[in-house]
Amino acid sequence: MMIKKVAIVGASGYSGEELVRLLLSHPHVELAAVTSRQYAGQTLAQVFPRFAHRPAARTLRFSEPNPELLAKQADLVFLALPHGVAAEYAVPLLQQGCVVIDLSADFRVRNPAIYQEFYAHEHPAPELLPKAVYGLPEIYRAEIQQATLVASPGCYPTSILLPVIPLLRAGLIKSDGIIADSLSGVSGAGRKAELDYLFVECNESARAYGVPKHRHLSEIEQELSVAAGASVTIQFTPHLIPVNRGILTTLYLAPVRHFKEAASVAALGEKIGNCYRAAYGNEPFVRLLEGKALPDTKNVCGTNVIEIAWRLDPRTGRLLVFSAEDNLVKGASGQAVQSMNLIGGFSETAGLV
Repeated sequence: MMIKKVAIVGASGYSGEELVRLLLSHPHVELAAVTSRQYAGQTLAQVFPRFAHRPAARTLRFSEPNPELLAKQADLVFLALPHGVAAEYAVPLLQQGCVVIDLSADFRVRNPAIYQEFYAHEHPAPELLPKAVYGLPEIYRAEIQQATLVASPGCYPTSILLPVIPLLRAGLIKSDGIIADSLSGVSGAGRKAELDYLFVECNESARAYGVPKHRHLSEIEQELSVAAGASVTIQFTPHLIPVNRGILTTLYLAPVRHFKEAASVAALGEKIGNCYRAAYGNEPFVRLLEGKALPDTKNVCGTNVIEIAWRLDPRTGRLLVFSAEDNLVKGASGQAVQSMNLIGGFSETAGLV
């Protein structure tokens, strides 16, 4: 599809602000509309002074979200809205011929009953679920290219799915007993004033939350089950840490074959390395770390890159896999722009490097 103009609904949140940053610099599209009820009438430069050097930011004003008007202004619309709200805009926008990339959870989970179980309300537009493509470009590139509705993955799922899916597809790990521990910066909670996310509550502190059934489990287990060809249930514990952005995930996996001796460790290590290189060796936004290097959030923040590394532990018989990403870029807005590039026929890296 020819995409020339784009709009952002909910452009005043953290993910919305990142979309603004990326799209103002994108070489192939024009940011034609941004919406926010709170800031309607104000320019981008007034709300986000860091963009004031861009002429477009000094003239483009926030407006109230109006699907009919947006459909006239833009070919593609990003929805940076809370779950349950995004679908209200997706329905009329799709009906009027727009491509929609949704950063909420509304279209990530294919089964409306599972959506209701994890999000505590009925799905607002179940008729659209078969149409939605899960927006993980490294896994569903061909499907995204043909999509009119993309469900962009959550930040935690991206940090877990990209490291695990190739191993499951290759039959190198067991599909049961998967454990994921993730540490996230505070921006993952969104731009909102809540006691738990005030500076004094978060600074010099770290804590688990969403235990034992974080909402992102629904899409994580769905996509791992597709990769494994069988139902997958995992143990997932997210943690809040006192940094602005970034996610570090540690995965504890069980290889299909036992390894103890040096020869078996080396053989399995070679298979795992080959598996990752085959899956991601040519991917522009996946950095496979070799040698002693381990993923580090400081090396990926502000980028659309995810770092992945792995270690075999002969003492426990486990495979440890690590990933690091920026929760607002690869885990949200950057990945959404990556999908837009695929749909528009642009270079996949356009506006992202």
